[in-house]
Amino acid sequence: MSVQAAENRSNQFENLDLVFEPQHQVVWARFRYAERPCMSQSLLRDVAAAQQLIVEQATREYHAGNSGRLKYQVLGSAMKGVFSLGGDLAHFVELIRRGDRDQLKVYATACVEVLYRSATSYGLPFTTISLVQGEALGGGFEAALSANLLIAEKQSRFGFPETVFGLFPGMGAFSFLARRLNPGLAKRLISSGKVHTAEELYDMGVVDLLVEEGEGEEAVYDYIQRQKTRSSGLYALDKVVEQYNPLKYEELIDVVDLWVDTALELSPKNLRLMEYLVAAQRRRWVDTTHLRSVVV
Repeated sequence: MSVQAAENRSNQFENLDLVFEPQHQVVWARFRYAERPCMSQSLLRDVAAAQQLIVEQATREYHAGNSGRLKYQVLGSAMKGVFSLGGDLAHFVELIRRGDRDQLKVYATACVEVLYRSATSYGLPFTTISLVQGEALGGGFEAALSANLLIAEKQSRFGFPETVFGLFPGMGAFSFLARRLNPGLAKRLISSGKVHTAEELYDMGVVDLLVEEGEGEEAVYDYIQRQKTRSSGLYALDKVVEQYNPLKYEELIDVVDLWVDTALELSPKNLRLMEYLVAAQRRRWVDTTHLRSVVV
């Protein structure tokens, strides 16, 4: 499939802007929120479909020995000030109230599958990048962590609010953080429920590259340019790291099962706290949409 054909197929996405830039060997994938800025089921379906387009092209060009092959993917957000506010809490509450274990697992598994693909670089010499230019909470933070490289602008904020309502981030947070830090520090960061600045996480080693506000896109292009003479050595180094502590799909799914069990045990008070956060997500979307319409 040509780049043009891939672009044409990407136009059908409702929740994602997908732009191929062959001159830079990169594809940009930006969340485009049709409603609350969270990981809705429709957004997850779009991300999975976009990943399929990307892996098809990247695999074909790699095996063809194309020197200008697709080598980078950047995940970001088209919504100013927000990367993602996390999982679809309204959907969680609905499923928990009716005790629907199967659908809770379906949702969580869909999350794990797209994050696992990103974390393992599609099984290719390929680099996945997260560009965070605002808030990344809960599942949004997990999505950012799943990339090989996490670039954040200084105004960005990160956190896991799940422990506030008796749950925990169950779609890869601990697995990703424990590999960037250590298990003890990863547990402390997750259980605190605190919101951290990009600078704090850069100092801890969670954020790989910290840049000034508004300089995120330029930092991506600078990184790609620097890699042109270093990519083979750095890819080999990534393989060394992966062999030292490989991420297994089964590890993520085992955590999903525990997450589902925990979710179904939440109290009515916990569910009311989740609904409060749903309202906060909705207000954030309405406020940002209103501001965008006024500016336009």
